[in-house]
Amino acid sequence: MRHYAVDLGSPWGGDGGTVSVYGHWGRPVLVFPTEGGTAGEFAAGGMVDAVSGLLDAGRVKLYCVDSFDAGTWSAGHLPLAERAHRHGTYESWILDRVVPHIRADTGHAAEIVTAGCSLGAYHALNLAFRRADLFPLALCFSGNYDPGSWRGWGERDDAVYFHSPADYVANLHGDHLEWLRSRLSVLLVCGQGRWEDTTGALASTRHLAGLLAGKGIRHELDLWGHDVPHDWSSWRAQLAHHLPRFC
Repeated sequence: MRHYAVDLGSPWGGDGGTVSVYGHWGRPVLVFPTEGGTAGEFAAGGMVDAVSGLLDAGRVKLYCVDSFDAGTWSAGHLPLAERAHRHGTYESWILDRVVPHIRADTGHAAEIVTAGCSLGAYHALNLAFRRADLFPLALCFSGNYDPGSWRGWGERDDAVYFHSPADYVANLHGDHLEWLRSRLSVLLVCGQGRWEDTTGALASTRHLAGLLAGKGIRHELDLWGHDVPHDWSSWRAQLAHHLPRFC
């Protein structure tokens, strides 16, 4: 399996924005790590090995990015609004540096899938909603989609609102909603075992699925059993089960 890594610089300047790439061809998948994770986390968690057959067959190519959660959503010393604004800088880094690299590397205009587990699932979903023109499919495993519930404090301003799927999906309407209905597809996967409740993932996943159903946005809700925890062992099985359908 082909693998390489590239440093695209951090969102705030300097080094530190790594993209680890796995595979030689196939549909590009932009992978976000769990909270505070690095570009190498997906491989360390066994996720790359779990889909090695797809990678070797040239059906999919993974682009795994560093998180900068410590300076954004996980910066508990900052008010929620400031964290949301800083997250916007991270999103700009993805759009301005990572996406052009994916485009140059794939050599064609293949539509990019977003994917992630835990906090990475939030990133995958939020980015797909905000830029469905680039990312028409989001694969989300054990996510919590309400940033205000993550040890948040301070005012929930517009920046928070527009980065909170639990808030803005409920208010989608008009032409933009019609466009999302025609463009976007979302896969929501969650176990019902250990830590899926304490992280808020199970309740948030169910809530978001209800919002998507109410808005007529294409989605699939797949809840695994009460013995399936919020952990890599679950996500490996879930990714291996679902990814072949989309590449």
